[in-house]
Amino acid sequence: MEYTRVNDIADPLFAGLHQLMSDIFPREEVLAFDLWKEPLEDPGIRVFVAVHEGKVVGATEYRYYPQDDIAMTDFTIIGQPGLGIGPFLANHREADLRKLAAEAGGSLKGMFAEIYDPYQSNDHEFGGVKPMDPFVRREVLAHLGYRRLNFSYVHPSWQGDGEAVDGLDLCFLPYQEISTLEGAFIAKFLLTYYSVLEPKPAQWIEMVENLQARPAVELLPL
Repeated sequence: MEYTRVNDIADPLFAGLHQLMSDIFPREEVLAFDLWKEPLEDPGIRVFVAVHEGKVVGATEYRYYPQDDIAMTDFTIIGQPGLGIGPFLANHREADLRKLAAEAGGSLKGMFAEIYDPYQSNDHEFGGVKPMDPFVRREVLAHLGYRRLNFSYVHPSWQGDGEAVDGLDLCFLPYQEISTLEGAFIAKFLLTYYSVLEPKPAQWIEMVENLQARPAVELLPL
């Protein structure tokens, strides 16, 4: 299996990636094909695919924020079981992020991720691929060390329609012994991460304002 970066919508691997995203994720989570042009060309956004026998079978997108020494995993896709795609992507992603952090003079303090909460809603089929089942994914990420931030989370729809998407938790994988994050720190991250999406839903704006007023947000078990 090969870990290959994709940074051009003209790359044939991107067509395979976008089809995989469309097959796996709910519609409101998938950015339109043509709208990927600028994100893929952004050097700060890292999109890699797992290629097996010439076919895209998995993918991950993530970014590193050197000013805060943290990362965000945008998504991880496992396209089929039995190939070890999950560990393959996770290990290569972490190695790449630690290399980026070292080059920036940091050490990678932790990583954010949005994780579906199937206990709120289990309507997502995720293309019928069992490793992508939200119960399975949640337990795997818990084993990796991700913890749930203690607040009700929504995010703006990637359809750009101003709708709020719920049914997820914002989580954090700490690489240090911590039990809380500053609310203002989380708010700063969210304002940066979602700066490209307009309009923002009212629920999201209120959530961010509430975070800015909280001195600490607990990290809880998944």
